[in-house]
Amino acid sequence: MTTKPVPILADFDAIIYDMDGVLIDSEPLWKIAMETVFGKYGSTLTKQDFQKTVGLRIDEVIHFWNLHEGWQLSNEKNVEQEIISTLIALIKAKPQELKGVSASLHFFRKNGCKIGLATSSSELLIQTVLEALDLKHLFDFTYSAEHEPYGKPHPGVYLKVAQELGVKTTRCLVIEDSWNGVLAGLAARMKVCCIPEKTHLPHPNLVVADFHFEDLEALVQALA
Repeated sequence: MTTKPVPILADFDAIIYDMDGVLIDSEPLWKIAMETVFGKYGSTLTKQDFQKTVGLRIDEVIHFWNLHEGWQLSNEKNVEQEIISTLIALIKAKPQELKGVSASLHFFRKNGCKIGLATSSSELLIQTVLEALDLKHLFDFTYSAEHEPYGKPHPGVYLKVAQELGVKTTRCLVIEDSWNGVLAGLAARMKVCCIPEKTHLPHPNLVVADFHFEDLEALVQALA
């Protein structure tokens, strides 16, 4: 069900997907990995606490909680590597593609759209997820915000993907699940379709997205 006008496929030359919570049900896995690793350093944070940092790069998440909780961790990079290693093991153990992902990718390719991926996750995680779900061949360009000075909600990661795809930002449709991601897409002057991640309460400000759908299958049905 939509709460705003339905997108028109002819308005877009490229579709740019976020990854976590859009392609794969990885948000719960991120929370498990963070709870596990942070716990080694005396953290009492729970999965519910991590809703506050959804959509940020993992280095930014670690830095935020290190300051917020006063852990005084001297090497945040080591913590990042521990979390990513734990997450990769969880993804490989049980990769779970979200509803409508493959069908939507084939639909957009069939209709001549370029397809990109813009994520806060690292290049290593991009490769892990796309290989686990066998989706790599369906993307024209993938890019991690780890290569940018700032992660989402800064629009840099989306601007880079549009540039590499050779498409004007105003001709791009972004598919996002988080508040930081929606902000990044809008700041890049792209239209944004929000499909809220299901394991936590949606941020109330997600209403600013241009389009809203329950899942990718519903988006394709509206565009077909």
